[in-house]
Amino acid sequence: MIQVDMDKCTGCRVCFNVCPQDVIKMENKKAYIENYVNCMECGACALNCEYNAINLTKGTGCLGAIIREDILKIRQKATGCGCGDDKKLTGCC
Repeated sequence: MIQVDMDKCTGCRVCFNVCPQDVIKMENKKAYIENYVNCMECGACALNCEYNAINLTKGTGCLGAIIREDILKIRQKATGCGCGDDKKLTGCC
């Protein structure tokens, strides 16, 4: 389980920047959790928050990510800009 303590959050965006699954979003200069099911519970957000605004309880998040990404081949977050891949995405380079 992951939670943001809004009273402690300063809006520094560090948690947003380090989240590998794009679970943390920013709104009104505060972090919030979106799509918790995508969270790997890796702890990067909590470890990098110098204000202790992220509360994380380890669970089965990493296992869920392994099942989704490695076994089911479901990607939660696109990597790169897409230029040159087989999907022919354009407009970023």
